[in-house]
Amino acid sequence: MTHTEERGTLGTVEEISSLFPSSYEESRHRFLNSIDLVRCYWPSAELHRHALDAYPDLTIDWITADGSAGSQKLLIFTTGEHGIEGYVGSAMLAYFYEHFLTRLEPDTTGLLIVHALDPWGMKYNRRTNPENLDLNRNFVWELEDLDPDFNPEYARMADFFTPQRSIENFYGEFVKFVLGYCYQVLRMGHQKFWHATHLGQFRFPKGLHYGGKQIHEEVRLLKRLYRDAFRRADHVLHLDMHTGYGPRYQMTLVNSALEPQPSVEFVKRFDYPLVAATNPEEFYAMRGDMIDYEYKLWLEEFPHKRFYATSFEFGTYGESLLANLHCLRSMIFENQIYWFGVKNDRIKHRVLEDFRELFWPEEDAWRMKALQDADQAFRGILSAEGFLKA
Repeated sequence: MTHTEERGTLGTVEEISSLFPSSYEESRHRFLNSIDLVRCYWPSAELHRHALDAYPDLTIDWITADGSAGSQKLLIFTTGEHGIEGYVGSAMLAYFYEHFLTRLEPDTTGLLIVHALDPWGMKYNRRTNPENLDLNRNFVWELEDLDPDFNPEYARMADFFTPQRSIENFYGEFVKFVLGYCYQVLRMGHQKFWHATHLGQFRFPKGLHYGGKQIHEEVRLLKRLYRDAFRRADHVLHLDMHTGYGPRYQMTLVNSALEPQPSVEFVKRFDYPLVAATNPEEFYAMRGDMIDYEYKLWLEEFPHKRFYATSFEFGTYGESLLANLHCLRSMIFENQIYWFGVKNDRIKHRVLEDFRELFWPEEDAWRMKALQDADQAFRGILSAEGFLKA
């Protein structure tokens, strides 16, 4: 029996690989066809789409379904908020369909399943939308939160994060990156450097983690869908798929900093080994986070409802200092060649392959472990939240 024929608890390597799409179009096609499966259990399920204003061939697609006896519970499942991360998100949704959809109770449970919150980024293998917007820094509660003076430490490092030159020599650029990192850490300290890196910024449109100057159309749509979700159900559960940060072979459940229960309680409740909140001590803090927005919406307008949301964060490079530097360098170099170019295709290929591996690994062992972790988390969360059939 060959390696690809060896069967594990999740299937053969080939079966697992088939869950991971190779293009935005393939992923979208599978999602659109999934409405037939959903309608087997929720006959009134509807398929919706929103074409991007400037790219009408790219759409945010979603499925809604109400329980036949009224949606006392509502499950939200989202993928691709950071476009390129949508490939792993698509695989997790396919796995969820195959192993958990039929274990929900259609009489009392509704659905809101959203494919590719950032379809442009997914199609073109970028983490951002066409305006270089990080959607997960644009979900602010007040428009005034899009403050260009926010995160002044990032502003002091803007030239480091966005070198305004083409990449002429990979190794030469790498040396400049290392020297720049050492200078910044010596200047401000390790903790402040990484805090400023991830926090988000609203001043440099070509920079990293740019949150924008206005609420963008993707975010406006999702805000409307989330408010409607709270109106539809008494109990809302949201599972959001992400990749990139954390241990390479252990997915992290990432809770909002506004979640009132400590992370250790969720470890016990879900029987899942790694749960962290979006604060500097456990994960990292940010402004404009999507799930933070949902928590704010819940606390401000729907406090009588039951609500829990979390992100599945599938780590790729790892969490050591070298891994974090590798991650940052990959993001800086990809962004640099997007805006300012590159000397030749050989360097471009290396940079883009490095960037893809950061969010969309091809290693069979990684994919197997990611699915195992997702399976454990799905079981723990859906059971504890009362979404699985008795």
